[in-house]
Order: sequence, then C-alpha cells, then structure tokens
Amino acid sequence: MRTRNRCRLGGWRQNVALSGVLLGFVGWTFCGLASAGESATAAGAGQTVSGTASAHISPEHLRQYSDLSVKWMQEYLRIDTTNPPGNEMKAVAFYKKILDQEGIENRVFEYTPGRGDLWARIPHSSSGGEAKRPIILLNHMDVVTSDASHWKIPPFSGEIADGYLWGRGAQDMKDEGLAQLVAMVMLKREKIALDRDLIFLAVADEEAEGTGTDWFIEHQRDLLENAEFLINEGGENLLEEGKVKYIGVDVGEKTTYWLHVVAHGRPGHASRPNPDSAPNRLVRALNRIIAYRTPLRVLPVVAEFLNDMAPYELPERAAEYRNVEKAIEDRRFQEEVERDESLNFLLRDTISLTMMGASSQTNVIPPEAWANLDVRILPGGDPKALLEAVRRVVNDPNVTVEPMKDEFRVANYSGTDNVLFAAIRQVTGEYFPGTPVVPHITSGYTENQRYRPLGIASYGFNPYTATDEEGNTEHGNDERIRVEEVRRGPRILFDVLAGVAAAGDKVK
Repeated sequence: MRTRNRCRLGGWRQNVALSGVLLGFVGWTFCGLASAGESATAAGAGQTVSGTASAHISPEHLRQYSDLSVKWMQEYLRIDTTNPPGNEMKAVAFYKKILDQEGIENRVFEYTPGRGDLWARIPHSSSGGEAKRPIILLNHMDVVTSDASHWKIPPFSGEIADGYLWGRGAQDMKDEGLAQLVAMVMLKREKIALDRDLIFLAVADEEAEGTGTDWFIEHQRDLLENAEFLINEGGENLLEEGKVKYIGVDVGEKTTYWLHVVAHGRPGHASRPNPDSAPNRLVRALNRIIAYRTPLRVLPVVAEFLNDMAPYELPERAAEYRNVEKAIEDRRFQEEVERDESLNFLLRDTISLTMMGASSQTNVIPPEAWANLDVRILPGGDPKALLEAVRRVVNDPNVTVEPMKDEFRVANYSGTDNVLFAAIRQVTGEYFPGTPVVPHITSGYTENQRYRPLGIASYGFNPYTATDEEGNTEHGNDERIRVEEVRRGPRILFDVLAGVAAAGDKVK
C-alpha cells in the first residue's frame, strides 16, 4: 500500500528533500538536474540509452525482455490475490515457476495455509576481495478489494486495451514486483558479474496486517544477509503532457496511529428521541475532533524543502517558504495550510474520520456508537500526547478514545548519501534528461518502516512513470498501466541494479 502525494506546491508536486544535496555518484555518465521550471521527455522503451548497462545488451535481447514483461504482467494480473483473504500462494507459484526455469535459487515459505512468502537470490560472483552487503528487492503480492461492476474492464482480466494493461495491482504493486522479477532475469541471462548478492523478496499481507514481512523478519532473518539496501514501493514519477516533471524517491514516511472512538448512551425505541443517546454523543464528539487542529510543527527537512522551492513561488508565498518557522505563527498562513493538502500533511499530525457504526436497525437506539480515526504522525511525534489531546477535545466521560493497536511503530527514514541513491539519480538522468530526482517523505505507510530498524537503507523507487489519472486508479476503479511503461520499466531497474551491484570498474 502506498499513498501518492498528488497535491501541488505552486507548479510542483509535493516532495520533501531529507538530506541536502548529494555530492557524489557512481555509474557510467552523469546528467545534471534541471531547475524546477524545466522538464524532459522520456526515452522510449525501444530507444538506446547511452551511459547505462543495458546499452550493451543486444537490441534483440532487449525486445525479448520487453515482450516477456508484457506477457508475465498479464499472467500476474490474472491471479486474484485480493486481501482478504490474500491467497498469495497462487502468486508464489507464478514467481517460482519462472525463477526455476531461469535457474535462479529460490525458497518458498507457506507460513499459514494459502499464504506465504518467496525468497530468491542471485549470489555475488566477484572474486578476490570481500563481497559488498546485499541489496533486497521487496514487493507484496496481495491487492486490495475491487468491485467489477464499477470497472470498464474486469479487474483480473489482464487485458490489453487502449494502450493499457488493466487489472487490480497494475499500480500497487504487481507492476513493481514484475519489474523486479524481469530485472533479476536480465541480470542472470546476461551473466552480469555482481559484487553483492541480489535478493528478491515477495511477501504476503501488506495491504492488511503485514504478517508476511513480520513472519519473514522473525523466522528467516538470516536470509536477509545483513543487507545494505532495499528497494520497495513508494516512489512516484509524475508524467504531465508527455513530460516527466520529477523522479520522486520515497526516503521516509509518516507512521499510522489509528484510534477507536466509542460513545455510550441509554438505548431504547427510536420513536422516543433521546438527546444523550450514543449516536448523538458520538456525533458531538466527532464534530469536536474534526474541528481540532493539531499543532503545526516544522521538521528541518521540510524547512529545507520549502526554502528550496521558494524561488518558484510568487513573492509573498516565497517569503513564507524561506522562513516557514515564523510563517506558521501567522493566522492567515495557518488558514492557507489547512486549505492546502500538500502543506497540511507536512506540517502537522493529521486526523481523518474514516469509519462509523451504530444500530443495525433504523428504529433502535443502540447502547453504543463507534468511529475509527486514521491518524498519521510526523517523525518525532508523540502518540501518547496526541491521544490525550484528542480525549481533552472530546471532553465527555461517556465517550472513550483508545488506540486500535498496542504497538506503535516510530517513523523513520533513510539518508541519500550512498551508492544506491546515486545510481538512481544517474540512471534516471539518462532516461529522463534534465528531470530532477527528489527525495520525498510520503503521507502514507510502506513496509520500509519495518526494514530500516534492521540497518537497511530502504527506498521507494518506481521504474515507471504515471499521470495523475493513471496513478489515482491505485486502490480505485479501472487500475491500469501503459503497455509502453511495462516494456521499459524493468530495464530502468536493471540499470539501477547494475550501477549498484555490478562488479568491475565504475566511474566515481
């Protein structure tokens, strides 16, 4: 599950730099960054991209890999792994068949009936010297629910129509799992010598409880091999009018803190209204919560980002961005933040009302009414303090507010001064000349949060581009991806992996 940041800051989409300017890079060649006002046209799937590892692969082989990408993507989208119940072992079988055919080492773990993880590895092949720490390609096989009656094309058809591949998971995240698989196959078939192990990890149940990743970390920790890097979902590359506006690499996320609100009241027959009924109490409490504004807080990385974006704003907004710590004290700017989704989630913990329930019959006043709140906390935030603030806002002894889970995962992020981020910058610079590569923090959650505490620098990097309309089909109706993207995306990922893991001389 990834949450796309689809709101504008002036002419830009919201992305947050977390660690300043990257000074070093590795790879074959380097393309400089464009200013925020510039954009670039992407190289097509069949176009030779100089300065990349794939430029040395024969055109015939590249076409074969593109054809396989489309074929396998169709097959993968036809596998129904809706969660619940998941049934990810069907996707495991799909992956295993291909990996076995390609002679890639793999292991299957069915940790509960019908649900499991798959691990695969291409070992390092360099000799003379200690191998570098591995890189992990992480993906989840489950998808969210879908209602076929609201889709133009059935969600598990894998059909090609209007230049798109259609199906649930085409954006989240069977597309990225497919790119990871094809990149592994390319590395194996092309006999690329590696100076670090390359690990492929497909997990179950990301869209619900995350049991696939949790089980693997608890029971198969050794198979992660003290990895140095991990690539997962979360990246976003915005396409507008045929041009790529930015390459967004997810380096950090807010953390979830879901709350359950329960109002208690006197039950009875609905023909005799009761002002202090549970539903009435709940509505009053929720009105107070919705009106509540959590304190504004400026993370250093957010201040840095806004300052960098100031030159591309109108003078008044630019001045606010250059000194946002002062600006948040101004009531007018506070109101602007509340209206601007791209600023609001960056500058405060957020609370969204998502679920409500009460009586199962219209003529019955129930003894309880409830609601769920989706709370997202910035790095460094205090969940206990937020909980107490919400309780004070409710101010009703007959209404309880409790966390839905005992565990709270502290938000974390990865820096960008390393060879993986440098390779992403270099390779995407070749495919999308002049397009800036921007580290960003996302409002949503990814399983990167579970791997960073293990000492693994974890990023969301997507080798595909998408328009607003295409990206918004994620978790929505008519989810789809352009065929041309499926043909090109795995090659981009291959080039990034070659830049990080290929043995031999590299430009430094």
